[in-house]
Amino acid sequence: MGLVTNPDRTLEFHEMTLLKRYVLRLFISLRYITANVVDRNNGRIVATSSTVEHAVKSTLECGRTCNAKSAAVVGEVLAMRLKVEGLEQGQGRGIHVDVNKEIEKKGFKNRTKIFAIVNALKSNGVKLILDDDDDNSTPPPSY
Repeated sequence: MGLVTNPDRTLEFHEMTLLKRYVLRLFISLRYITANVVDRNNGRIVATSSTVEHAVKSTLECGRTCNAKSAAVVGEVLAMRLKVEGLEQGQGRGIHVDVNKEIEKKGFKNRTKIFAIVNALKSNGVKLILDDDDDNSTPPPSY
Protein backbone atom coordinates (compact mmCIF):
# COMPACT_ATOMS: atom_id res chain seq x y z
CA MET A 1 0.00 0.00 0.00
CA GLY A 2 1.42 3.36 -0.99
CA LEU A 3 1.31 6.70 0.76
CA VAL A 4 -2.25 8.01 1.00
CA THR A 5 -2.54 11.78 0.99
CA ASN A 6 -6.31 11.93 1.39
CA PRO A 7 -7.20 11.44 5.10
CA ASP A 8 -10.75 10.34 4.22
CA ARG A 9 -9.36 7.50 2.13
CA THR A 10 -7.23 6.29 5.06
CA LEU A 11 -10.28 6.27 7.31
CA GLU A 12 -12.26 4.35 4.68
CA PHE A 13 -9.54 1.68 4.38
CA HIS A 14 -9.25 1.37 8.17
CA GLU A 15 -13.01 0.94 8.59
CA MET A 16 -13.13 -1.69 5.87
CA THR A 17 -10.45 -3.82 7.51
CA LEU A 18 -12.20 -3.57 10.87
CA LEU A 19 -15.54 -4.55 9.37
CA LYS A 20 -14.17 -7.48 7.38
CA ARG A 21 -11.37 -8.62 9.63
CA TYR A 22 -11.69 -12.38 9.11
CA VAL A 23 -12.13 -13.71 5.57
CA LEU A 24 -12.54 -17.26 4.27
CA ARG A 25 -10.18 -18.12 1.41
CA LEU A 26 -10.51 -21.33 -0.59
CA PHE A 27 -7.99 -23.12 -2.76
CA ILE A 28 -9.37 -25.89 -4.93
CA SER A 29 -7.45 -28.10 -7.35
CA LEU A 30 -8.35 -31.44 -8.91
CA ARG A 31 -6.63 -33.34 -6.08
CA TYR A 32 -6.77 -31.06 -3.05
CA ILE A 33 -9.02 -28.63 -1.21
CA THR A 34 -7.69 -26.10 1.29
CA ALA A 35 -9.73 -23.62 3.34
CA ASN A 36 -8.08 -20.80 5.28
CA VAL A 37 -9.47 -18.10 7.55
CA VAL A 38 -7.26 -15.03 7.17
CA ASP A 39 -6.95 -12.10 9.57
CA ARG A 40 -6.87 -9.12 7.21
CA ASN A 41 -5.38 -6.79 9.80
CA ASN A 42 -2.04 -8.59 9.78
CA GLY A 43 -2.38 -11.02 6.85
CA ARG A 44 -1.95 -14.13 8.98
CA ILE A 45 -3.83 -17.39 8.64
CA VAL A 46 -5.67 -18.01 11.92
CA ALA A 47 -7.10 -21.44 11.03
CA THR A 48 -6.66 -23.84 8.14
CA SER A 49 -7.85 -27.23 6.96
CA SER A 50 -6.87 -29.22 3.90
CA THR A 51 -7.19 -32.60 2.25
CA VAL A 52 -3.38 -32.59 2.10
CA GLU A 53 -3.22 -33.22 5.86
CA HIS A 54 -2.72 -36.85 6.80
CA ALA A 55 -5.46 -36.79 9.47
CA VAL A 56 -8.03 -35.53 6.96
CA LYS A 57 -6.81 -37.57 4.01
CA SER A 58 -6.97 -40.85 5.95
CA THR A 59 -10.70 -40.40 6.62
CA LEU A 60 -11.54 -39.81 2.94
CA GLU A 61 -12.06 -42.26 0.14
CA CYS A 62 -11.56 -39.78 -2.69
CA GLY A 63 -8.54 -41.44 -4.31
CA ARG A 64 -7.04 -39.16 -6.94
CA THR A 65 -9.72 -36.46 -6.90
CA CYS A 66 -11.70 -34.64 -4.23
CA ASN A 67 -15.46 -34.27 -4.27
CA ALA A 68 -18.11 -32.38 -2.31
CA LYS A 69 -18.00 -34.95 0.49
CA SER A 70 -14.31 -34.26 1.09
CA ALA A 71 -15.02 -30.51 0.91
CA ALA A 72 -17.60 -30.93 3.67
CA VAL A 73 -15.03 -32.73 5.83
CA VAL A 74 -12.58 -29.84 5.27
CA GLY A 75 -15.31 -27.41 6.37
CA GLU A 76 -16.07 -29.44 9.51
CA VAL A 77 -12.41 -29.65 10.51
CA LEU A 78 -12.00 -25.90 9.92
CA ALA A 79 -15.06 -25.23 12.08
CA MET A 80 -13.62 -27.31 14.93
CA ARG A 81 -10.29 -25.49 14.71
CA LEU A 82 -12.04 -22.11 14.75
CA LYS A 83 -13.92 -23.17 17.89
CA VAL A 84 -10.68 -24.20 19.57
CA GLU A 85 -9.20 -20.78 18.74
CA GLY A 86 -12.38 -19.06 19.98
CA LEU A 87 -13.01 -17.47 16.59
CA GLU A 88 -16.20 -19.24 15.47
CA GLN A 89 -17.99 -15.89 15.87
CA GLY A 90 -15.16 -13.90 14.24
CA GLN A 91 -14.86 -11.79 17.41
CA GLY A 92 -18.49 -10.76 17.06
CA ARG A 93 -18.21 -9.58 13.46
CA GLY A 94 -18.35 -12.97 11.76
CA ILE A 95 -16.21 -14.49 9.04
CA HIS A 96 -16.79 -13.02 5.61
CA VAL A 97 -17.06 -15.08 2.45
CA ASP A 98 -18.05 -13.93 -1.03
CA VAL A 99 -19.53 -17.09 -2.55
CA ASN A 100 -20.15 -15.55 -5.98
CA LYS A 101 -16.56 -14.33 -6.20
CA GLU A 102 -15.22 -17.74 -5.12
CA ILE A 103 -17.37 -19.51 -7.75
CA GLU A 104 -16.20 -17.05 -10.38
CA LYS A 105 -12.53 -17.57 -9.44
CA LYS A 106 -12.64 -21.35 -8.94
CA GLY A 107 -14.93 -22.15 -11.85
CA PHE A 108 -18.59 -23.08 -12.05
CA LYS A 109 -17.84 -26.82 -11.81
CA ASN A 110 -16.44 -26.36 -8.29
CA ARG A 111 -19.56 -24.66 -6.91
CA THR A 112 -20.76 -27.81 -5.12
CA LYS A 113 -17.43 -28.01 -3.24
CA ILE A 114 -17.66 -24.32 -2.29
CA PHE A 115 -21.24 -24.69 -1.04
CA ALA A 116 -20.28 -27.86 0.84
CA ILE A 117 -17.56 -26.01 2.76
CA VAL A 118 -19.85 -23.05 3.51
CA ASN A 119 -22.71 -25.32 4.65
CA ALA A 120 -20.38 -27.39 6.84
CA LEU A 121 -19.10 -24.24 8.54
CA LYS A 122 -22.63 -22.92 9.09
CA SER A 123 -23.99 -26.22 10.42
CA ASN A 124 -21.11 -26.44 12.91
CA GLY A 125 -21.92 -23.06 14.45
CA VAL A 126 -19.52 -20.73 12.65
CA LYS A 127 -20.94 -17.26 12.08
CA LEU A 128 -20.53 -16.64 8.35
CA ILE A 129 -21.42 -13.41 6.64
CA LEU A 130 -22.15 -13.93 2.97
CA ASP A 131 -21.00 -10.91 0.98
CA ASP A 132 -21.99 -9.80 -2.46
CA ASP A 133 -19.52 -8.37 -4.92
CA ASP A 134 -18.19 -5.11 -3.50
CA ASP A 135 -18.13 -3.52 -6.96
CA ASN A 136 -21.82 -4.11 -7.65
CA SER A 137 -23.28 -3.48 -4.23
CA THR A 138 -24.41 -0.19 -2.86
CA PRO A 139 -22.88 1.05 0.37
CA PRO A 140 -24.94 0.41 3.50
CA PRO A 141 -27.00 3.34 4.71
CA SER A 142 -25.49 5.39 7.49
CA TYR A 143 -27.86 6.24 10.33
